[in-house]
Amino acid sequence: MNRATLCVTCPNREMGLCGTLLGAVSEDSKADQNSGWQHFAAARAGEQIAIRNQGSSDVFVLCAGWAFRYFQLSDGRRQILQFLLPGDIFSPTTIFEKAFYFSAKALTEVRISAFARSEIRARCAANSSVQWAIAKACMEEVHDAARLSTVLGQFSAQERIAYLLLHLMTRIAARNVIREQRFPLPLRQQHIADAVGLTPVHVSRVFSQFRKRRILAFSDGVMTVSNLPELEKLGSLR
Repeated sequence: MNRATLCVTCPNREMGLCGTLLGAVSEDSKADQNSGWQHFAAARAGEQIAIRNQGSSDVFVLCAGWAFRYFQLSDGRRQILQFLLPGDIFSPTTIFEKAFYFSAKALTEVRISAFARSEIRARCAANSSVQWAIAKACMEEVHDAARLSTVLGQFSAQERIAYLLLHLMTRIAARNVIREQRFPLPLRQQHIADAVGLTPVHVSRVFSQFRKRRILAFSDGVMTVSNLPELEKLGSLR
C-alpha cells in the first residue's frame, strides 16, 4: 500500500499534526508530493524506536498501535512521560531539535510515519495552518507536563492511577467507539507504575481496591469502568 492510500484511509488523520501537514501537501504539485519527504516504518512490541540524545533528521508520528516515550536512569529506573496513541506526534520538540530528548519504545506492534524535519519547517514558514498546528501541539505537551508534575507531587497512589486512567480514557474515546465503558488498555502494571512513580506491587494493590469498591476492573488488556463518577472524584484535577 502506498503512502497516499495509507494516509487517506487513516482514521486518525485529523487527530493532530498529520492532517494539517498532509492538507498543506495536497495544495502543492504532484512532483512535490512524490519528493520522498515522508516514509513509513514498523516496529514490534517492545522494540526500541528512539534513543535519548540520538540524532535524527525525521519527525515521527504514530500511525497505529501504542508506544511510549520515557527517561531511563543509569540504574535502570524509568519514568514514562507519555503513552503515545495513533495520531500522536512523538514530541513537537523534535521539529526544532536534531536529537531526541527522550527515548521511545513500542508497547504493541506499531506503524510509524516519519516526516523530514526540513520539509516540516519549510511548510511551517510558509503556511499559517501548519504554524498553528505545531503551536497547539507544543502547548498541549506543556500542559500535560504541568498536570503530570502536579499529580506526581501532590496526589496519593489511588489518585495518581485514577488520573492516568481518566487521561487515557479521554484519548482512547477520541479515537474509538466505546461501548459499556470498556476501554482497550494494553498496559502492564510495570508500565503504569513507571508512569505514576509507584512500584508494580503498589499498583496491583490499588487495582484490587478499585475492584473491591466496584469502580473498575482491569483484565486481559481491557479496562471496564463501573463507577465513572467515583473515578473522576479520585483522579480529576479540581
